[in-house]
Amino acid sequence: MNPTFVAWLFKIMARLPLSVLHRIGALFGRITYLISGSYSARTRAHLENFNADQPSTKLSDLILASVAEVGKSIAELPWVWRRPVAEVLSSVHHCYGREYFDAARHSGKGLIVLTPHIGCYEIIGLYVAAEMPMTCMYSTPKRAWMDDVIRSGRQRGQMFLARADIGGVRTLFKALKRGEAIGLLPDQVPSNGEGEWADFFGRPAYTMTLAGRLLESSGAHVLMSYVTRLPQGKGYEIYFSPLVLQKDIPVPRQINIALENIIRTIPEQYLWSYNRYKVPPGLSPSGKSREIK
Repeated sequence: MNPTFVAWLFKIMARLPLSVLHRIGALFGRITYLISGSYSARTRAHLENFNADQPSTKLSDLILASVAEVGKSIAELPWVWRRPVAEVLSSVHHCYGREYFDAARHSGKGLIVLTPHIGCYEIIGLYVAAEMPMTCMYSTPKRAWMDDVIRSGRQRGQMFLARADIGGVRTLFKALKRGEAIGLLPDQVPSNGEGEWADFFGRPAYTMTLAGRLLESSGAHVLMSYVTRLPQGKGYEIYFSPLVLQKDIPVPRQINIALENIIRTIPEQYLWSYNRYKVPPGLSPSGKSREIK
């Protein structure tokens, strides 16, 4: 795609009201589901797996709602990345568990914020960085021009980006030692050697161990956080809750349990199309799970 066209499109879309963007996004999401075989197959398979223990939920309705929310997540990006930070944050109508965030940021111990692919997770970084310095791990896209678009949208206020490599891990550790915040996507599949198998909705998923290592080495606070979209483009709500770890359960499994509990509250806004159960290159499958292409 032409970089100039993308920049122009972002500029135009950023001027539209959020309610209009969400309507456009919902339509785009449903059309994409109908015409993309691999996308629709993975979404359906993951939702069927989730829905197996949710008898009260009608699968077809959940699929339609889910793909509409995915479309909204794409359409709202220009608005979130290009509108002034103050305006974006003013769209957050309530923050549940704000007391946990305030207690952590005033403790001086550092804060690990774990945010899954649910709702408008891009807002979490802006919200936290408005109160304290925050560093997030970042994988560089293949197209250089896209890197500029993403960085200019995310790296605002006190937000900093660290590359997803060993140098980036050191950057995260140093930020925690300074009493700052870091952000991780705990449901993102890590590279070979950077995770371990842990059940996620009844299936083994390769899950990052980085959060546990950083916690052990820094003694930081850990909060689960997510952002949900309100109906009709009326804005967002943020949720914070502490992750209380138990000694007899591996940290990756405890993180997945916390993620499962969050997702069950609003399953239609989770990114089910993400290939959560993929096997990283060079890693043998767990033997219990079959990757959905």
